[in-house]
Amino acid sequence: MVSAVFHSPLDAAPAGAVQNAMNNVAANALPTGARAQKTLNPAPAPKATTAPAAPAARDWAALSRSFWLAVLPPLCGLGLLIGLWAVVSTTTGGSIPSPKDTWQQALEVFSNPFYRNGPNDQGVGWNVLMSLQRVAIGFGMAALVGIPAGFVIGRFHFLSRMFNPLISLLRPVSPLAWLPIGLLVFKGANPAAIWTIFICSIWPMIINTAVGVQRVPQDYMNVARVLNLSEWKIATKILFPAVLPYMLTGVRLAVGTAWLVIVAAEMLTGGVGIGFWVWDEWNNLNVKNIIIAIFVIGIVGLVLEFALIKLATAFTFEEVKA
Repeated sequence: MVSAVFHSPLDAAPAGAVQNAMNNVAANALPTGARAQKTLNPAPAPKATTAPAAPAARDWAALSRSFWLAVLPPLCGLGLLIGLWAVVSTTTGGSIPSPKDTWQQALEVFSNPFYRNGPNDQGVGWNVLMSLQRVAIGFGMAALVGIPAGFVIGRFHFLSRMFNPLISLLRPVSPLAWLPIGLLVFKGANPAAIWTIFICSIWPMIINTAVGVQRVPQDYMNVARVLNLSEWKIATKILFPAVLPYMLTGVRLAVGTAWLVIVAAEMLTGGVGIGFWVWDEWNNLNVKNIIIAIFVIGIVGLVLEFALIKLATAFTFEEVKA
């Protein structure tokens, strides 16, 4: 009996070919979408590790850039001023002291700024304090009168039309033109200087306060009328918060004007003060001290201006846009 033996073609194929054929069959058995996904998304390659930039380095670079943007422009302006000053000193043959000579004189002046050798020979510190005292008194009196007057003028239309011509007439008058009136009335140099500060400081506060009152929205006043609020409550609860930024702007302008005027007033009235110190040094032909006084006046005025700007900014409310 003859037995027939059938051999599969796989029996004769090499082992490697058999394994490749089985892999092809398994791959063909996958759905078409799975094969496409497998082709599009091969095995991820190992990621290259890159060291991220250090946050401390980035913060330091930003801080350094902001620092130089804040410091470099003022330094350039100061350097330009000193350079022009040195050129003028050279071209005038030394009649205008050089920056170096003025600096040496300033070190000597500020080594003892509060000395006293008599009523007309005092240090620059006492002169500045006396000028600030006159400004504070005259400015304080102007604020006590000018701010309430501005509220009243802005609140009532009749008073506004009544006082606007007077303010327009008197405001452009030079502050020094009021000094002889003060000397005539008060019979003294110090009260006359304070009077000059008062009369030149009152106008910015009256005008800015009145403008702020007039710009209060009419809806607020209508609500106050509906609630039957008294004038005192209208002034304290509605007008004052709304007018405060305008009022502080008037205060800042008034202080700047007062500090400008006191120097000129003290030159004419004498006594102790930074203006008198400038005039006295001119009589002594000490130009170095005059230049030092100019810088002192500018620095004090800058400090006053900066302080009042910060105060005004703290009480200024900006509308938030949706």
